[in-house]
This record gives sequence, C-alpha cells and structure tokens, in this order.
Amino acid sequence: MSHLPHDLQDLFPADAPRLRALKATDRHFRLLADRYAALDDDIRRSETGVTPAMDDAHAEALKKERLALLDQIAAILEGEKA
Repeated sequence: MSHLPHDLQDLFPADAPRLRALKATDRHFRLLADRYAALDDDIRRSETGVTPAMDDAHAEALKKERLALLDQIAAILEGEKA
C-alpha cells in the first residue's frame, strides 16, 4: 500500500498544463479536482497515522469515491484531446 499522494499532475504528467487550465476555467472540473485532492489527503493522512485511522469500510468507500473521481477526470482530459 502506497502512502504517497496521488496528485493529478503526477498521475497525468503530460496533461499538467491542461489540468491547470481546466482548473482555472472549468468550474465542474475544478470541483472534481478539489474533491479528489481532499479525498486523497484524507486517505493518506489516515494511512500514515497523521489522523486517527478510519474503519476499513469507510476507508474503502473513500478509495472507491476517489477512483470514481479519477475516472471522471480522465474522461474529461481524454475528451479534451479529441
């Protein structure tokens, strides 16, 4: 299990300029990216012991939500390429 942050710019390095542009101009994308970052931070902080550990079911639900957000973000980036 990796305790490293899963920053969008690390996950999509080739799309870093587009990520910044979309966050600046697209409210929906910005909300998705902000929610993704908040979830990633909550999960990482719990896994590393910075905050109290969450129960397995809650942690799994947050990870699934983070993955769903990542899928939405990837779809938007892919749509921008088309």
